[in-house]
Amino acid sequence: MLEKIRVEDYAAIGNSLAHVDGKVVFIENTVPGDVVDIRLFRNTKDWAEGYVTKFHELSAQRIKPFCSHFGICGGCQWQMLPYEKQLQYKQKQVADNLQRIGKIRLPEMMPIIGAKETEYYRNKIEYTFSNKRFLLPEELNDEAVTSRQDVAGFHVKGIFDKVIDIETCYLQGEPSNRLRIAVKEFAIKKNFQFYDIKLNYGFLRNMQVRVCTTGETMANIMFGYEDEEKRIALLEHVRKNFQEVTTLLYTINEKGNDSLYGLTPQVYYGKGYVMEKIGDFRFKIGPKSFFQTNTKQAEQLYHIVKNFAELSGSETVYDLYCGTGSIGIFISPQAKKIIGVETVGEAVQDAKENAAINNVSHAHFFAGDVIDVCNDHFIDEHGKPDVVITDPPRAGMHEKLVEKLLEMEPPLIVYVSCNPATQARDLRQLSEKYSATNIQPVDMFPHTHHIESVVQLKLKN
Repeated sequence: MLEKIRVEDYAAIGNSLAHVDGKVVFIENTVPGDVVDIRLFRNTKDWAEGYVTKFHELSAQRIKPFCSHFGICGGCQWQMLPYEKQLQYKQKQVADNLQRIGKIRLPEMMPIIGAKETEYYRNKIEYTFSNKRFLLPEELNDEAVTSRQDVAGFHVKGIFDKVIDIETCYLQGEPSNRLRIAVKEFAIKKNFQFYDIKLNYGFLRNMQVRVCTTGETMANIMFGYEDEEKRIALLEHVRKNFQEVTTLLYTINEKGNDSLYGLTPQVYYGKGYVMEKIGDFRFKIGPKSFFQTNTKQAEQLYHIVKNFAELSGSETVYDLYCGTGSIGIFISPQAKKIIGVETVGEAVQDAKENAAINNVSHAHFFAGDVIDVCNDHFIDEHGKPDVVITDPPRAGMHEKLVEKLLEMEPPLIVYVSCNPATQARDLRQLSEKYSATNIQPVDMFPHTHHIESVVQLKLKN
């Protein structure tokens, strides 16, 4: 146990740090300036990790969180910090990772682009229905309170079988909250069985809601098994009471996990998809489509990518890990040819449809693992890229892809990352032939520790 330790600085992924006897201690759920007692759960020669057992003094940086579920729900980790301070720490996170892990020469980083809207910014959210409610610490010793309750909300971080019963979530605009509550109350009234996560059984399981800036809303309700009478009763209740829901789907999921992979959502009414808009472009989004979760900040991000690509209209652009093709389509007016590559076949089909919707005939999309698709034959067929845009998952680029980029030597690379640590690792490898010439952090998810980083790389002379 470490007593009365003053938290000194922000570390990464939501943790803060202090120095104790020459050792760095990483601490969860604290703010620089807090004075705390810490119980260690991991202790090495050079560093340790711990959690707070007692607060002696709260940091002057702290503000009152606006959500009643903050601290229990893991959706927002930083509501106790003013947004301006969140942005400072996120900018520092990018800089620290690129310097510490990348160990390359860096240009002066541009100021982080924050979000104008820090509440109700998510276009997609998924709720879980469960027959077990997570009990608050003050309820644990109250014999009158039981966890056997039907609830609708989010999983508790680190506890897979209990769900927080959410009253109001500030992540997504209406009708999201009203819809969740209406479905829960109707199901309780009709005595429908809520899902038991441990037993992997129950009728009402999940609900995915997507609210678009175009005014269209999609809801996909997932059931643990088929019961046509109950299913239609619930879907009809939603249809009659929520005119805002422009398309309603349902999915029967008898698997042991909540993923839609391998499942086929069925259209109950509406088109079966929604249309979203970024800039001048329209995108068709189905229940299984991947799309940037913050539409308005995605437009900011895409403008940065377009600027960093420095296109003149004559370039062949490779858009790697292209998803549903939104970045490639967005920049397509300034390029001669767009070649998109994505592992998920359904996303590639979406990309092709989105290109057709926007009359982008010079964008071509291909399904397959990037390291398998981008071979010599593929490059000979489609042309050597003048610009490569890469937007990999959190794990970063595969080492073989980095090697392939070094072999291809495109004059310019734009690296979009949701994980500055793996981005820094890849930049270090690319520094053999590339210099980082511009860095722009973008905050896509206010009140969380997540941060997007865009780096422009140019081939060394």
